Amino acid sequence: MNPERKNHPEEPAEGRRTFMRRLWMILGIVALAELLWFILSLLKPSRETHKSRPADTLRVIGSVEEFPAGSVTPDRVNRLYIVREQDGGFLALSLTCPHLGCSVLWNEESRQFDCPCHSSAFDRRGMVLSSPAPRPLDYLPVIIQEGKVKVDMGSITKRKRFEPNQITYAL
Repeated sequence: MNPERKNHPEEPAEGRRTFMRRLWMILGIVALAELLWFILSLLKPSRETHKSRPADTLRVIGSVEEFPAGSVTPDRVNRLYIVREQDGGFLALSLTCPHLGCSVLWNEESRQFDCPCHSSAFDRRGMVLSSPAPRPLDYLPVIIQEGKVKVDMGSITKRKRFEPNQITYAL
């Protein structure tokens, strides 16, 4: 037998192996590139969030008459409290504690918001009475139109202190 002839039948098999190895390598690189593209697209902020308009984020909470003077009314659906001052002003506060994100509860007896997770306490305007909360409850702008109380859910404000301009009055 000729040694050249013996190796000749193996050459197509070796060629197929090389081809398959390269094919799998190319497919692996393509799959890896798709995975990286997918991960990067998840990390990139959405363009839709930057296009939101106040009209899209306004939520009607109720009519002015539904909130008696001096009341604190929870809205669990929108995750906020509507505080109605004695003089008729409205203030919307997030029900999320700024410490670790637990839901604060209004305690009518002590007239304060209490966080059940780590015992932070807030006054009726959301200011910290006892820590570990690092700052007051977040504020949401209230808009009163045609006797309806509306809250701009797209403008949650992390605040350092209460300011009188945070209260909205019905005209």
